[in-house]
Amino acid sequence: MMVSPSNVTKRRRSTFTWRRRLVPYVFIAPNLFIFLTFIIWPALRGIYISFFDSMDGSQFTYVGTANYKAIFNDPTVATIARNTAIYVVFYMLISTLLSLTFAIIINQQKFARGFFRSIVFLPVMLSPIVVGLIWNDVLDRKVGPLNTLLEAIGGGSPGWLVEPKLGMISAIFVGVWVHLGFYTIILLAGLQGIDNSVFEAATMDGATRWQITRRITLPLLKPTTLIIVILSTIHGFQSFDFIYTLTGGGPLGATTLIVQYIYERAFQSPIQYGLGSAAGVILFLIIFAFTALNFLVGKRREAI
Repeated sequence: MMVSPSNVTKRRRSTFTWRRRLVPYVFIAPNLFIFLTFIIWPALRGIYISFFDSMDGSQFTYVGTANYKAIFNDPTVATIARNTAIYVVFYMLISTLLSLTFAIIINQQKFARGFFRSIVFLPVMLSPIVVGLIWNDVLDRKVGPLNTLLEAIGGGSPGWLVEPKLGMISAIFVGVWVHLGFYTIILLAGLQGIDNSVFEAATMDGATRWQITRRITLPLLKPTTLIIVILSTIHGFQSFDFIYTLTGGGPLGATTLIVQYIYERAFQSPIQYGLGSAAGVILFLIIFAFTALNFLVGKRREAI
C-alpha cells in the first residue's frame, strides 16, 4: 500500500508539533517534581495528620475535628491571634510605605544607583537566625550599642526586649529591616518599567515632583504595589525564625505569633503532631483568605 507524500508530510508535522509542545514540560519536570515532593505532598499530608493524634510520628489515632476544637478552646490562642494581627498589619503597612519611598528615591538618583540598591538589599542576604541574634545584641538593655548611644545623649535605656509593647515594636522593626530590600527591588523594577516619556511630558507641563509622584508614579505602580502588599502579608503571617532568636516569643508572650505556636505544639514536649498540623491548616486558610481579599480589592480598584 502506497503512502502519499502529503500524508508523510502531515505525520512529520504532527510529530514535530507534538515534540515542540512536550519540550517545555520536559524542562519544568525536575522543578515540578521537587515542588510536588517537598511542598504539595507535605501540605496534603499535614491536612491528613490534622485529623489524628500522635506523639511519636509513627502511631496515629483518629480524632476527627478534636484538634481544631482544642485550638479554638485554647485560652492562649486569642492572645496569639491578636499578636499576629498587630504584627502583620503594621509590618505590611510599614514595609509597603518604606519600600515605595526607597524605590522612588533610588530611582531618581543619577549616580551610584547600584551602590544604594546593594546597600538596601544587603539585609535580605543574611540568615534570619543570624539577624535575630545580631539585633538581640544591638537591642540589649544593659550592654546594647543602641541603649549605650541613647544614654550618652540622655535618652535613657528602654527595655526593647523586656517590655511587651517595646518587644512587639522591636519585632516589627527587625522584620521590616530584613525584607525591605526585597520589596524595594521589586518596586524599583516596576518604576524602571514605566516609560520615561511620561515623566518628561509631565515635567514640560510644569508638574512638580510631588505631583508627578502622586498623579503618575503611584497610579502606574498600583499592580506592583499590590504584589508587595500580598507578599508582605504572607511574610508577616509566616514570621518566626528571626523573632524566635530575637525575643523567643517574649516578653510575657507579647511576640508569640501563630508559627511559633505551631512549632511549639509539634516539636516541643508534649509533642502533638496532630494539633500542630491543624494549626498549620488554619494558618494556610488565613493566608489564602487574606491573599484572595487583597487581590480582589486591588483588581476592583484598578477597574475603577
